[in-house]
Amino acid sequence: MTGQPYAIRFSGPAAKVLDTLPEHAEDVVWDVLDAAAADPWGFPQWDPDDPEGQDVRLASVGRTSLTYWINRPLHRLSVLNVLWLG
Repeated sequence: MTGQPYAIRFSGPAAKVLDTLPEHAEDVVWDVLDAAAADPWGFPQWDPDDPEGQDVRLASVGRTSLTYWINRPLHRLSVLNVLWLG
């Protein structure tokens, strides 16, 4: 992808989870978000059976999963959920 990476915003619940993660898990979250910001459609659709949900994505790496929405008009990602199985 070319151009500026997407800005990242957290929902209130996702920000609370991020605040409670150990440092190594938080580093994984930021690494995943860096990749998602550079190529938002690089992770699979959250619900592939939903034809209108192509902008809701699920990024999973190891024991960490993020659900984010691609806000095309504002050029940003809204992190809806952070899950760490630690």
